[in-house]
Amino acid sequence: MVDGTQARSAATIIIEPSRGLADFNLREIWDYRDLLFFLTWRDINIRYKQTILGAAWAVVQPVMTMILFTIFFGRMAGVPSEGVPYPLFAFAALLPWQYFSTALGNAANSLVNNSNLLSKVYFPRLLIPLASLFPPAVDFIIAFIILLGLMFYYRVTPTWTVLWLPAFIVLAMATTFGAVLGFAALNVRYRDVRHIVTVLIQFGVFVSPVAYPSRLVPAPWRLLYALNPMTGAIEGFRWALLGIDTLSGSLIAVSSAAALVLFVSGLFYFRYTERTFADVI
Repeated sequence: MVDGTQARSAATIIIEPSRGLADFNLREIWDYRDLLFFLTWRDINIRYKQTILGAAWAVVQPVMTMILFTIFFGRMAGVPSEGVPYPLFAFAALLPWQYFSTALGNAANSLVNNSNLLSKVYFPRLLIPLASLFPPAVDFIIAFIILLGLMFYYRVTPTWTVLWLPAFIVLAMATTFGAVLGFAALNVRYRDVRHIVTVLIQFGVFVSPVAYPSRLVPAPWRLLYALNPMTGAIEGFRWALLGIDTLSGSLIAVSSAAALVLFVSGLFYFRYTERTFADVI
């Protein structure tokens, strides 16, 4: 026999999707921070477990790409490197690009890969794509140490511009997160989106100033070129760390605005579609 007090204490909690697009409930994300840590740590373990080189893969890929770019773009094509050695010029740009491409490639299928979790347990769905941002950050930190070694080898000393480095790292992360949210949500309904992401990443490295400086783009097309948010992130990262004096303020402004639009639109689209994830996944 259950008395009235026990019946009232055993109240049923009904979870319903929020109605407002702007209600992102950041407090709830903070309450589930342990789950975010678990998802991040799981992805890091999967990335390096049972591999021959382990964490060295974080260095092998950008170093090999740098060598190829140096041979074909630096020496054979004679692409200018803005007064710094071309290997250093390319490697500095590869770090933010590698972070963006790795996070986007891994996260595009993240919701589908966690379909069992989405359909059976309640938690803020934003945590899954958010967790995809941190494993590539580990690669970024490891590769950044190699970049500092290259700077020491080529005797390139950072100037006061290095104070701007955190701002351009944030710009790269905001761009990445906006793209991750949009493509991860799209891939729930259209499973071939992950293939589109692969093509975009392969194409994007050549429409971003990784192997060449953005000033090589004809002036009438330069602002249109800057609508690629990674243009500003890459050029700014290289300028802040290497002190290259050819940075365009208008290019950074356009890229920053494009990154903001991408971030907000990705967040709102994810918020709009997340209530149907469990039904269509």
